[in-house]
Amino acid sequence: MKTVRSASYDILRRHGLTTIFGNPGSNELPFLKDFPEDFRYVLGLHEGVVVGMADGYALASGKPAFVNLHAAAGTGNGMGALTNAWYSHSPLVISAGQQVRSMIGVEAMLANVEATQLPKPLVKWSAEPACAADVPRALSQAIHLASLPPKAPVYLSIPYDDWAQPAPAGSEHLAAREVASAGLPSPAQLAALQQALAQASNPVLVLGPDVDGAGANDLAVQLAERLRMLVWVAPSASRCPFPTRHPCFRGVLPAAIDGISRVLAGHDLILVVGAPVFRYHQFSPGAYLPEGAKLVHLTCDPSEAARAPMGDALVGDLSLTLQALLEELQPSSRCMPGALPRPAPRQAEGELLHPATVFDVLDELAPEDAIYVKESTSTVSAFWRRVEMRHPGSYYFPAAGGLGFGLPAAVGVQLAQPQRRVIGIIGDGSANYGITALWTAAQYRIPVVFLILKNGTYGALRWFAGVLDVPDAPGLDVPGLDFCQLGRGYGVRSVTVSDEAALREELARALAGNEPVLIEVPTLTIEP
Repeated sequence: MKTVRSASYDILRRHGLTTIFGNPGSNELPFLKDFPEDFRYVLGLHEGVVVGMADGYALASGKPAFVNLHAAAGTGNGMGALTNAWYSHSPLVISAGQQVRSMIGVEAMLANVEATQLPKPLVKWSAEPACAADVPRALSQAIHLASLPPKAPVYLSIPYDDWAQPAPAGSEHLAAREVASAGLPSPAQLAALQQALAQASNPVLVLGPDVDGAGANDLAVQLAERLRMLVWVAPSASRCPFPTRHPCFRGVLPAAIDGISRVLAGHDLILVVGAPVFRYHQFSPGAYLPEGAKLVHLTCDPSEAARAPMGDALVGDLSLTLQALLEELQPSSRCMPGALPRPAPRQAEGELLHPATVFDVLDELAPEDAIYVKESTSTVSAFWRRVEMRHPGSYYFPAAGGLGFGLPAAVGVQLAQPQRRVIGIIGDGSANYGITALWTAAQYRIPVVFLILKNGTYGALRWFAGVLDVPDAPGLDVPGLDFCQLGRGYGVRSVTVSDEAALREELARALAGNEPVLIEVPTLTIEP
């Protein structure tokens, strides 16, 4: 007899969701019974780490990742990581075990009360099937919804006595279904966009994470070169959509209203592709647009299009739209921009390494197609200036700014991209939020190189304390941490480096190996 459990595994298998990220409790054990040999279970020691690993895996693979959490408590533990997944358009299919149906109403231990409300508003869809027979259909719906644009997490609460029930008749059709999207603008819409670009005297291109998510990086390069446009990355960049040493590239926009207007002053047309308009952070009010500028927004997310405070928006498939746009767009007669000068090497300053020096060494020694998972928030600007990124899928940063992303996401990215080397660049404040990901890396021999930049403080927060005029705020420093001891305790080879020569030696050794390595680097504190 085919059961709800076996029918559900058939659906997961059909969609390639054979890696399950989880931390099981009693409610989840019936789902894991007779675990199929062609599936892989990746255990995390905390649900925040579980969701973070799945987030990295989904982002790097471009496909949904399946997460198995424990009821309400496990879901709650994963909510911080879910915030990043929501803002990064990460297609997570999250299942949570629920008490047996007859015990939910009396709120027995481990009942998930109002289960569908718990993960909102950080999921695209949240459901608890009305009966056991509806579990396979609901799972199929969840997978398709997570995958359709805009991609996003979804959530299913499943009573654990459902898994052993008979599968409903016709459930085999669910495993055979395909659901695809088509989002090409109309000829009239494309013609209007082409005309606006052709008539602009000084257009500028602003690219966001969804360009990288769609694999449209090369199309963005073609567009910039065709129209000789300067290119900026949208503020609070969580991915790298454009090669950072290209002559058109100018950097990442500041995350402030007046800052963006100042940087983009002089441009009469601002074309934003694959980014919200805009993800502001620092409160610095001013004009939303420079004087005389018009903004056009291409996005896969209707919500982002609707909530923008200015500009016209076109919602559709980014790759298809850029391809169609390029087919009829004539080359500009403007001169190609000149590349920005590379920053000079940073000279040693006392006993601590400057983060810029760390990044120079990293840029020199890392493979050309290395993937950087970054959660050292106080060193973002220095990293973008000094580390070259050429290929799609080369950079991941917490999209909502929620700490705890870096360590687990690096593990998930490496699992999804075993042919590329993943380097996690993590601040000492950030590292503690997801430190147990080191155990998963060690147990499954996932060869991430973890660089822990140790400055003994929450560097970005200390900078904000100055901006907000609260220099006496408590809780800004984190002294007394020994990441080598922590790393070894979780089974990861761990070393401390005190100078540039030692950093070169240990980084080269780590990159030549095939095991996870933690390199603790005491550094100076710099501004973001």
